[in-house]
Amino acid sequence: MTSTEPNESNGTNGERQGIQSVETAMRVLLALESGGGALSLSAIAQASGMQPSKVHRYLVSLGRIGLTSQDAASGLYDFGAAMRRMGAEALRRTNEVAVAGGHAMRLRDRTGHSVNLAVWGDRGPIVVSWAYGTRPLPLTVRVGATLPLVTSSVGRVFLAHLPESLTDEVLRDELRGKEADWPAERLAATREQVREKGYAETRGSVIPGIISIAAPVFAAGDPLPLAISVVLPESLGTPDHVAEVTRELQTTVTEASRELGRAPQGRGELRDQPRRTSSRPTA
Repeated sequence: MTSTEPNESNGTNGERQGIQSVETAMRVLLALESGGGALSLSAIAQASGMQPSKVHRYLVSLGRIGLTSQDAASGLYDFGAAMRRMGAEALRRTNEVAVAGGHAMRLRDRTGHSVNLAVWGDRGPIVVSWAYGTRPLPLTVRVGATLPLVTSSVGRVFLAHLPESLTDEVLRDELRGKEADWPAERLAATREQVREKGYAETRGSVIPGIISIAAPVFAAGDPLPLAISVVLPESLGTPDHVAEVTRELQTTVTEASRELGRAPQGRGELRDQPRRTSSRPTA
């Protein structure tokens, strides 16, 4: 009979053999991540579901290779220099549009509705991908089209989450001659509503007979979100169905944000944060 190393596990049900101790170490690192900051040994043990003595042994080994560190004064543990370098390099290699686009396609497959992905350009939100669903729509949206800020669900997502210094010029041009319809109070209320709800919904404001629901995708270290929106015929927009589609959308953007290194944080998410070099296309 062939023996295995103590820290190896034989795969079952077609799974490939792995190293159990590596997976256990990852539980410790994930416990550190879930804390949102430096943690005590007991807190890491509780979050990982392991005994403190076992967690301590893993922390010693992880600390030796720079994946964790311990503050000499407080005794609290946090990620180490090697972990920070790897995280930064992983983000540098990430194509945000490709990651978010994959999630958008799966959202289209789950809902059957058309889905698009937009980024911020020089003159407003720009559609960078459009996936048609099984429900016919009375519109054709080309990739590269610029969407309005205040009347589209995608535009309202960017209006709510981007610094006003980026949106002011575009907004002024869009509202020229329409200021009476969109006074400052209404704009402020629109921004606040999108931040509170986590998504924006419009009905027939851009194209009659269409409901559009959009939500932001955030990437770690980047103050510019992307936006994913679902577009469906207003004839299918019963309250229950719209609520179901909205839940699917929110699940999608949460998963996409997590894959990109950060889940949405809600109110005040994007305010005067330093911008890193992004791999997404610009217009």
